[in-house]
Amino acid sequence: MKNGLKLFLGVFATLALSWVGLLLTAHQQIGRLSQFKDPVDETLYPQPLSGLAVQGSMVYQDLGCVSCHTQQVRREGFGADLGRKWGQRGSYARDYIRDEVVLIGQSRLGPDLRNAGNLELHPYADADYFYRLLYAPQSVAPGTNMPAHAFLFEVHALAGRQPSTHAIKVPGRFGPGPGYEVVPTNRAHSLVAYLQSLKDSYDYPIERSRNAAAEKPKEGGH
Repeated sequence: MKNGLKLFLGVFATLALSWVGLLLTAHQQIGRLSQFKDPVDETLYPQPLSGLAVQGSMVYQDLGCVSCHTQQVRREGFGADLGRKWGQRGSYARDYIRDEVVLIGQSRLGPDLRNAGNLELHPYADADYFYRLLYAPQSVAPGTNMPAHAFLFEVHALAGRQPSTHAIKVPGRFGPGPGYEVVPTNRAHSLVAYLQSLKDSYDYPIERSRNAAAEKPKEGGH
């Protein structure tokens, strides 16, 4: 009985110390990361999200977008993410320090969205594109399995009222029909602001050099 108790305590202590070591190592490597100041223009990266984009990240979570989309670009040699134009480089841990909740995701039923707002990769992806994608996905991405999020919009009859300056243009067969307009709600505005904020285009020199060192073949290796 005494030996059994000692064995249990020994196993428990081993597991506990392993977890503590894991947490401390993660904190040492990631928890202390801060914004990087560009040595030329002294801009801090990653740049903080706007208030509207922060609200949009909450809508993103509420809608369960993380169930179908990842936000992590694998670097060259670890997948075809760069070839699919999901990023200009692989993701770094520093990219996520501005996020209250890191929405990396696990499943790619849809494309990775870490650089959804990067106009260098996706010149068509302006605000109007995202509004149409949310309201009627098939109108901008034929064949997509993305469900429509029409509940993020309001349909107004135009009779007897001034047209909204925020109304979106929806192609004929996807719209509500003549005499009506489609207007994004505040939730739609914030979600689109968040999607447009997703762009990791700055390549940190310190991270790039670390990756290069890690990928450099060891002496005598192949």
